[in-house]
Amino acid sequence: MAFSGALTLSDLNDFISPSQACIKPVEVSKTSETQGAIKVDNSGAYYEVSQDGSETKLETASITLNDCLACSGCITSAESVLVTLQSQEELYSILKQNKIAIETNDPSTHRTVVVSISPQTRASFAAKYNQTPLQVARKLTWFFKNLGVHSVFDTTFSRDLSLLETGREFVERYKKAVAKGIIKTPNMNGPPSTTAESGGDMDVDTPQEPATKAPRKRIVRRGAASDEPAVAVETESAMPMLASACPGWICYAEKTHGYMLPYISETKSPQQIMGSMVKNHFGSQLGLTPNQIYHVCVMPCYDKKLEASRSDFYSDLYKTRDVDCVITSTEVEKMFGEQGYTSAETLDISMFGEMDLDLGYNSVVKDPVTGVDQALIGSSGNASGGFLEYIMQYAAKALFGIGGIDVENSQGVEVKTVRNADFREVTLEVPGTGEVLLKFAAAYGFRNIQNLVRKVKTGKSPYHFVEVMACPSGCINGGGQLKPHGNNYTTVPLKDWIARVDEQYRNGVMARKPEENPVLEQLYQEWLGGIDTPKARQQLRTGYHAVEQNLVNPLAVKW
Repeated sequence: MAFSGALTLSDLNDFISPSQACIKPVEVSKTSETQGAIKVDNSGAYYEVSQDGSETKLETASITLNDCLACSGCITSAESVLVTLQSQEELYSILKQNKIAIETNDPSTHRTVVVSISPQTRASFAAKYNQTPLQVARKLTWFFKNLGVHSVFDTTFSRDLSLLETGREFVERYKKAVAKGIIKTPNMNGPPSTTAESGGDMDVDTPQEPATKAPRKRIVRRGAASDEPAVAVETESAMPMLASACPGWICYAEKTHGYMLPYISETKSPQQIMGSMVKNHFGSQLGLTPNQIYHVCVMPCYDKKLEASRSDFYSDLYKTRDVDCVITSTEVEKMFGEQGYTSAETLDISMFGEMDLDLGYNSVVKDPVTGVDQALIGSSGNASGGFLEYIMQYAAKALFGIGGIDVENSQGVEVKTVRNADFREVTLEVPGTGEVLLKFAAAYGFRNIQNLVRKVKTGKSPYHFVEVMACPSGCINGGGQLKPHGNNYTTVPLKDWIARVDEQYRNGVMARKPEENPVLEQLYQEWLGGIDTPKARQQLRTGYHAVEQNLVNPLAVKW
């Protein structure tokens, strides 16, 4: 099949292991006959030449996303590799198949196509094409529906579910950690204790009493690297809890630091919760089984393709994934040109019409009289989803009865940038005493992540929760986002471009806490049977798997 032209091996500057190529070996069919030489013709095709002089053309080897997940050969903040079943070409194929099914009156091959768009993608298009996020949402809805897509949703709704479930999971872990003596109960009235002092610069190992002791042993997991010892922790009380919404970080932990897995939040990312909702809840409302729906997510990151391909998100019963295909912001822009929306060789989205977002899993404010979309609804916090901000607010209220926390405006908490802009600390203290109640951090980019991993491994992490993102500046700067250059666009410094996209992320968006979403409670009852039910855990939470290190030396592999 044809691969997306957006999938390249250029502009990658965040390698963790120094591999230059995929090291998964190609399986060779062995026979009793002696194999001959290999010949390469002028077109680059490979032939096996037998002893009698006959030539047999060899098939080109291919890899899938599952191969990437099972291989420890490379780790980057966006693993851009040639992979099957994850490009706009697959979406085109499904839409063509639907057209044929209608023409031949064959409903058995027809699939309902749903596209879910991330707010980071919206912001990227808004910044590049000088549109508001609402205009972008309406134009993308028009574009996809003109291709033959049936429904277009906004992943803000599933992010509300992910935030709320992560907040609940954190409170669960914190209480169990306190009950087991892993965390000392904060003194709300007495003098300050030394159990949660500032971690300071993460690059300096200063002697200090960590806020979290080594969790009690129960579940044994072995790190992927050979020099890492077996570490046993209880997932239910492992602290600090580390955010799980970034697949680049998850892939890194699974392939190189298996002992970190119990610390990672088990709550699914907004993308995968959206997948569960679309394939199960939305499908049941339409009377469709999961395999009768083709679900596409538009995301800012190539690693989201890897996340969608995980075996954890595959239904053996229906032989389908929760998210069938992930295409990035860059690939969607490429689709504009492929569909002919150009003017003087320049992409021109002013040629697009606009359509209201679909009802259901969207997040918009409508005019009460006309019913027209007026504004988008989003959550407060940073452009990576606001996990740190929301969970701090949620935990402060649930654990200590403290309200009015506003991390973005440093209200009720101390916010400090440590070493660089991609590492922040947020501390909640008892007023007037200096007693630390909660200490959170945000660690973006693999340099900060590596320091964090070292702190956790040596028991020197002072944090209760860390929002971890593989890309510097977070999701708004994902590897699949639009670039500030191109036809009729003046190149701007990356820092200024990220600031512009971040501004659009918040532009015209009404902030709302997840618990203020009136549909969530109804969804919990109708779809999941309640908040803490086996079905809720099955649909909203997941698990992780250490990948054994491949013994092949990546440096020995040549293109």
